[in-house]
Amino acid sequence: MLKPILTDQEAATMQELIAASSTIVVTCHKSPDGDALGSSLAWASYLQSLGKEAIVMVPDAYPDFLQWLPNTEKIVRYDKHPEKCDLLLKMADLVFCMDYNETGRTGVMKDALDAAPAKKVMIDHHLNPQLDGALIISHPESSSTSELVFRIVWQFGAFEKMDKLWAVAVYCGMMTDTGGFTYNSTQPEIYFIIGQLLTKRIDKDKIYRKVYNNYSSWAIRLRGYVMCYKLNVFNDYRACYFAISRKDMQDYHFIKGDAEGLVNEPLRIKNIRLSISLREDDRTPNLIWVSLRSVDDFPCNKMAERYFNGGGHLNASGGRLDCSLAEAEQITRKAIQEFSTNPNL
Repeated sequence: MLKPILTDQEAATMQELIAASSTIVVTCHKSPDGDALGSSLAWASYLQSLGKEAIVMVPDAYPDFLQWLPNTEKIVRYDKHPEKCDLLLKMADLVFCMDYNETGRTGVMKDALDAAPAKKVMIDHHLNPQLDGALIISHPESSSTSELVFRIVWQFGAFEKMDKLWAVAVYCGMMTDTGGFTYNSTQPEIYFIIGQLLTKRIDKDKIYRKVYNNYSSWAIRLRGYVMCYKLNVFNDYRACYFAISRKDMQDYHFIKGDAEGLVNEPLRIKNIRLSISLREDDRTPNLIWVSLRSVDDFPCNKMAERYFNGGGHLNASGGRLDCSLAEAEQITRKAIQEFSTNPNL
């Protein structure tokens, strides 16, 4: 059995806030990934099971390989419908902030979210929560926000009434935020949860294929090109990085999500413990997106904080640099050299 994830006071406050609300908006961070979407869709489904009007609102586009998730057709995108979203946020009784620890991570939606008069509840697993809300549920030790959604629903005794579509969203979120349960997934509770989700008759193998085996031929060619020509390996430091330019993306007809998970590939090299991905933003000049992955006890979150204006988890982090791709590569090489020899910097 799972131990309660909420304290008695947190559980009571959560239930009181939901009971007092009719219209609820469920939000997540910009460039939503599998956990952001999975947790948001699953939480909205739970709220709807209570008879609430729950709307999932996302800042912008999400990857093509997540379009199949149940109820994505009901999602409202802020970048496409800003006036509608502004009105929804103004009229909402309650706003849930899923999978982000501060409103800056919602991009174009930030100002409207900050101005929303509704009470806010954060459900998240990232470090250093900075969101001012009526209730802050923060568990950085958890594998994903989707895991937190499961555990809250379980604690509230509502698991039995949740359906297969709800379970699919939860499983997808947990799976994608752990790289198919290959990192940040050693807690026994995770596998108890998987076992329970399987009782809803989800096809976990099909979910895996829909996420990880759903690329275009151009995306596969891009991956081969990057691994062959752009990968820099530093065996002495047990680290590597690659850089994807805007031209590379144009040459290989890049669409959102084509580089998803690519940062994990170099970790398959023997003895490599750190992999870094650099990618130029496809629209904004001198904006570089950084993803870091590591194994064992190498703290890529500390590296992200120190060198890449970011943060995250021990083995999975991200950040950004406001510079050219060439300058980003210089910073990355410096980070690998300095941090790999002294991770306590």
